[in-house]
Amino acid sequence: MKNNWFKNFKSKFKVVIIHPDTYEEKGGFNMSKMKFTNLVVIYSLILIAITTCLIFFTPLRELIPGYTDVTLDRRIYNIEHRADSLEEAFRQKDQYIENMKRIIFDEDMGDDSLKAMKQVSTRKPNITSNNELKSEQDSIFRVQFEAETQYNIFGSPFINTNDDQDMPPFFVPVTGIVTNHFNGKNKHFGVDVVANTDAVIKATADGTVIFSDWSVEGGYVIGIQHDRDIISIYKHNAALLHFEGDMVRAGDAIAILGNGGSISTGPHLHFELWFKGRAMNPEDYISFE
Repeated sequence: MKNNWFKNFKSKFKVVIIHPDTYEEKGGFNMSKMKFTNLVVIYSLILIAITTCLIFFTPLRELIPGYTDVTLDRRIYNIEHRADSLEEAFRQKDQYIENMKRIIFDEDMGDDSLKAMKQVSTRKPNITSNNELKSEQDSIFRVQFEAETQYNIFGSPFINTNDDQDMPPFFVPVTGIVTNHFNGKNKHFGVDVVANTDAVIKATADGTVIFSDWSVEGGYVIGIQHDRDIISIYKHNAALLHFEGDMVRAGDAIAILGNGGSISTGPHLHFELWFKGRAMNPEDYISFE
């Protein structure tokens, strides 16, 4: 019985193609059940392989329920990368604003520049800092070296002396008598200029107002960011004429001279110039009398 079935499965039969109207034989071929079955299986496997490739390697799989967008992973990665970049940029902006506040309120700067902050933010956790490995002699040497060079604008190794040659011409913020000169050792980072009451304070150069507010010690204070990393600070004003974000030109009126702040001893302007985070002596560039 089994042999008969197998013989029947291998037996051939002829497939004839006949014209439906004339019954003329147009062609034909021999076919067995085994051959027909093999052809069906082979074509089925080829069809399955083609369908699988289309699903896994082309965007057509998005049409199948349950599959996500093929570009989703890459878009998520790009979003995360941009978020990290924005977070780092905001962190640097916050540090920059904090440094500006310390400059305005005469606080110690310390090692909190944007470059130092970036190094700290990228430092790997659970790794001993180099500061913890410094010897006592090394620390003493560093303190002495920084004390000698902190207020040396032209001799400091951290400032390119060629930059000073490109300083822009500064406009006199107010004409008067300098009663207190620049003294970095005593943390008096500017000059005090006594002028007529209600004298107009003018911008020393073109720039953008980055700080304009009241402080307890400085009274009404305004700070301007200029080109070449220069910042000018004007303290103890009676009133402010510009606010944060305003663009000013050299000679524009920005404040009214006053006697504001707890440390003020009379109507005067306390004027500071900062270059790349270090205080400069304004009298080296401006004649106030």
